[in-house]
Amino acid sequence: MWETRVPATQIRHSHHRPALEYEDMRNGENNGADEYRRNNDKRPGKRPPLPSYRRGPLSWLIIAVIVFTAVMMLQQGLVTNTLRWDQFLMHLEQGEIERLEIGDSEIVGKFKENTPMAQEKRTVSFKVNYRPETGAKEQLNEALASAKEKGLQIQIEYAQQRFWIIWLLNWVLPVLLLVGFFYFFFARNLRGGAGGMLMSFGRSRHRVHGKDRIKVTFKDVAGIDEAKDEVAEIIEFLKNPRKFQRLGGRIPRGVLLIGPPGCGKTLLAKTIAGEADVPFFSISGSDFVEMFVGVGASRVRDLFKQAKDNSPCIIFLDEVDAIGRKRGASFVGGGHDEREQTLNAILVEMDGFDTNDQVIVIAATNRADILDSALTRPGRFDRQVVVPLPDIKGRVEILQIHARKVKLGPDANLERMARGTPMFSGADLAAIINEAALAATMANKDFIEMADLEEARDKVRWGRAKKSRVVDRKEREITAFHEAGHTLVQSLLKDADPLHKVSIIPRGPMGGATFALPEKDRTMFTRRYCVALLQVCFAGRIAEELFCDDISSGAQSDIEQATRIAKQMVQTWGMSDQLGPISYGPDAATRELSFMQPEREYSEKTAEAIDTEIKQIMGDAYQDAKELIEMNKDRLERIAHALLKYETLDAEDVKHILDGGELDKPTVGDLLAAEQAKRENPKTDEKKEQKQPVN
Repeated sequence: MWETRVPATQIRHSHHRPALEYEDMRNGENNGADEYRRNNDKRPGKRPPLPSYRRGPLSWLIIAVIVFTAVMMLQQGLVTNTLRWDQFLMHLEQGEIERLEIGDSEIVGKFKENTPMAQEKRTVSFKVNYRPETGAKEQLNEALASAKEKGLQIQIEYAQQRFWIIWLLNWVLPVLLLVGFFYFFFARNLRGGAGGMLMSFGRSRHRVHGKDRIKVTFKDVAGIDEAKDEVAEIIEFLKNPRKFQRLGGRIPRGVLLIGPPGCGKTLLAKTIAGEADVPFFSISGSDFVEMFVGVGASRVRDLFKQAKDNSPCIIFLDEVDAIGRKRGASFVGGGHDEREQTLNAILVEMDGFDTNDQVIVIAATNRADILDSALTRPGRFDRQVVVPLPDIKGRVEILQIHARKVKLGPDANLERMARGTPMFSGADLAAIINEAALAATMANKDFIEMADLEEARDKVRWGRAKKSRVVDRKEREITAFHEAGHTLVQSLLKDADPLHKVSIIPRGPMGGATFALPEKDRTMFTRRYCVALLQVCFAGRIAEELFCDDISSGAQSDIEQATRIAKQMVQTWGMSDQLGPISYGPDAATRELSFMQPEREYSEKTAEAIDTEIKQIMGDAYQDAKELIEMNKDRLERIAHALLKYETLDAEDVKHILDGGELDKPTVGDLLAAEQAKRENPKTDEKKEQKQPVN
């Protein structure tokens, strides 16, 4: 699949103390021991001490279960074959019994090894019920006397039956285990309160970061200057709350961070805690939701209780939309729904704050539109801080922050890289620097070059290049002319973004790609720019039709993108002369309910007019692009042949071809051959370098 990548068509108008005390006390008591260990661990041959483990109630319970299982298995192993009295007398007369142990009510015996009974039952032991009062004793004596006359050797022992052992194994031990189970899981919890094992199921699963663990400051955050200014008041309040109380001011109790994924919402919350030097309680919204109703609400109450005990502090709720969705139709379970009870608990806890609690709740979400209005009202999350995608200046600063940890070459241009990464988040930019460092390391380079950064950017956004993939000659030719069409129109249209590079190397789901390099971040789209995008999208299909005498499915993504842009122009942006500036698209609330079919709010006649206008806009763009290509067929053909030869062309190469020049640079095959020769003869290259004179 071949694809032309352009910026997204989205308009952005410029318009707890006990726990900490225990931890500190424990650390203080162990300072001397830790220093002793550190000093002694440096001695040669000194082995580190083995860790010590404490057995809790659960460990003892597991041990008891294992012992009980072993006893039951042993008891099962002691069970022998049970014979009837007539069978026992028959085997006794036949001389198949080797030993007898006669008790008051039971006889336990053992067969000889080579008897058929032992082989059939796969065991030599047996038992038989013995009732002397019914004449069994006389029958046994007669059988034993008869066996003695026949010369049979039978070992006979008389023993008392040990009923107490069987009674203990079958009745007393299970009862003791059951009593122990109830003790460890119920009695200890009732005695220990909420700190018990079972009751801890309703305790909060937050992670506490102490004052000494958070090292993130505003120096580590870039690209969100306005958001940093918004939270400056919160930091000042946590540092000096009396400053605000002097005039009766109250800091917002809740701050809602809104922004796309990867833009630094969690990092900004950590920065607030790091700058204010206060404990940081971190928990995800999904940690509150369980299958048992009431557990989430219990965890909410426990979280806020511990936070108040450790005030001043910050509670950070990540992905708050997991529990903060709008109540009503989306809550199928009604008022007994677990998520709704959790939300109600959060609302009560936040509204129950005292102004001097010095506990600030920070929540992060990328779906602020689906949050319950009671959660975002003043007094709860009454301040919303937007954390947007960084602009070009912010991307440069983010790249510089992440570049501190790596070695950059002299040709690495972070400003150019920032220009080529529109709509990239901070997480994407961090991934680019990391991928570039990995690629340079694998290539045994001394530093990261600009080529490594560009390859890392393409890999992060579109996937790894499939250079080893075998492509059919005809398919490769179609790909070259397809991408050449995109390249030609992208280069000739002044309203389109400048060309960056074009490649027919398969990458991700694409067979080839044409990359644009915007000169600036677009906060709005003009009609001319949208029409230019449409022409660039159609150029690949037109080039296939004119030069390959056929069309392929490679233009699928281009057609989808062009259709989406045309629909937005007509239905959302009001760029239709016939329909005028009227919005015919579904509203935002309907779009969020993906399980519902959007209801049209216009007539069939208007729907026909919308379809006609969309088709007209796309048809005009297609025809204009076709005329432009027909006027520059020789240029497009030269670009396609260069792509077949070099596989990748940058903007300078394309400009040189459009001006009528010929490229003179090594092909991919030449580069691969040189690299192979360098690997096979490394010593020759070193000698050549040594022979070179030093100026």
